[in-house]
Amino acid sequence: MKKLKFETVFKIFENLNQLPDEEQQLMNAASAVLPEAYAPYSKFHVGAAILLENGKIVTGTNQENASFPIGLCAERIAIAAATSLYPKMKIIAIAVTIKNFNKPTLEPISPCGACRQVLLEKEQETGNSIKILMKGEGKTICKLESVSSLLPLSFGSKDLH
Repeated sequence: MKKLKFETVFKIFENLNQLPDEEQQLMNAASAVLPEAYAPYSKFHVGAAILLENGKIVTGTNQENASFPIGLCAERIAIAAATSLYPKMKIIAIAVTIKNFNKPTLEPISPCGACRQVLLEKEQETGNSIKILMKGEGKTICKLESVSSLLPLSFGSKDLH
């Protein structure tokens, strides 16, 4: 039997000011849209902001539904908006932050599995790494250089051919 070991390398920043200006702006954009989340059931608001290669920032928030499993995540809404408005633009980075009205969630939160898959496909489609910035309600920010770091045993279009 062969054993495999996976490691995820990420950087931790103690506050927003430690990030480059462009990434600070991206995280601020994600935080700014948090009030627009529609999460009356979970009370867990998520804001996402995507930086495109042309410098534009596109945002999204989670949108729940009474049929709880069919809600939409902030990350996928932001990706859909970005690729609809700017279909040929590469995604450079995504920032994700949350506000949990049930209990304080200070640590950074990562995208769900479905959002990871969608982000990974965008990364594979364009051939460029997409940085991920994640923040909870505290000051700490976690940064990964590539979506593939979140899905080491990924499934993608290459597996279908």
